[in-house]
Amino acid sequence: MAASTRAQVISLYRMLLRESGKFPSYNYRTYALRRVRDAFRANRKVDDPKTVERLMEEGEQTLALIQRQVSIGKMYETQKIIVEKTIR
Repeated sequence: MAASTRAQVISLYRMLLRESGKFPSYNYRTYALRRVRDAFRANRKVDDPKTVERLMEEGEQTLALIQRQVSIGKMYETQKIIVEKTIR
């Protein structure tokens, strides 16, 4: 993988983690963080440029989806559960 592609992948990973951490609901937040980490771990060894490009496009679509869901979640926030009250 080229250095610029590696930097783009790391940048996308960080953006996905950052956006996933913005979910107002504890359950959605932990689920999204776990899914992002697992997806990147599962595709860690991919070297084929076309596959990397396809995965990057999927990641960007997922980022857009997470951003939409976070904004919707903030519109309809519910009361925090006990776990959230003790963590933050």
